[in-house]
Amino acid sequence: MKCGDLIEKLEESFPLSYAAGWDNPGLMAGRREKEVKRVYIGLDATDEVIRDAKEKGADMLLTHHPLLFSPVRKVNTDDFTGRRLVELIQSDISCYAMHTNYDVAMMAPLASRMLGLRDEEVLDITCTNEVTGEPEGFGRTGWLPAPVTLKECCELVKKVFGLEHVILYGDEEKVVSRAAVSPGSGKSMVQPAIWTGAEVLISGDFGHHEGIDSMMQGLAVIDAGHYGLEHIFISQMEEYMKKNHPDLEVYLEPVRNPFRIL
Repeated sequence: MKCGDLIEKLEESFPLSYAAGWDNPGLMAGRREKEVKRVYIGLDATDEVIRDAKEKGADMLLTHHPLLFSPVRKVNTDDFTGRRLVELIQSDISCYAMHTNYDVAMMAPLASRMLGLRDEEVLDITCTNEVTGEPEGFGRTGWLPAPVTLKECCELVKKVFGLEHVILYGDEEKVVSRAAVSPGSGKSMVQPAIWTGAEVLISGDFGHHEGIDSMMQGLAVIDAGHYGLEHIFISQMEEYMKKNHPDLEVYLEPVRNPFRIL
């Protein structure tokens, strides 16, 4: 199928209107008329991902994070962004990103289901569902399957998302029942989590001061890292492609969390 036709189908499920105003989802590079037979799915369009997609003979690279956030004044090989753009264009690989629109449409509810949250609600309402008229937005909040200590909640997060480590801001023996989850960078989700009565926020990219400030307001934080929660994009999009476009060959970026505790 044509790249443009595949994009049209993707945007029916993950509307660009759901994206935040500062975001830049969409076609990063390439031709909409490109015939697509092989799709490579990755979290970021890194040098390694682009090389792997090229080796696999991919026609389209589908990522969560956009390759471009700021305006580009020059496209050459003098910097790492330009080099990636040049390699994509020379290899005739169309690069398409679904970022905050995907967060709203799929990432948040998927993470909530994986954690088993009950009676879930949107954590931070930012838009309206184009079909149902229901509120949509970032993150989800709801009741955990059963009351657990924060230490047990950390173990649940590690098990569900396949992580070796998380960072906890809070008393590991405190029992919690209501949680909020917001994959990606969750510092801006602290107040919405507090307003919805969450006792623990599961997210990523928390610094020391944000973690301490959250604790002082009665909200524990489990920092699973930015990659730690968002890598579910890869497997979910594989499932989506196989269900909706079974005629396409699909290749996946291996799970390789750049964050290490040594």
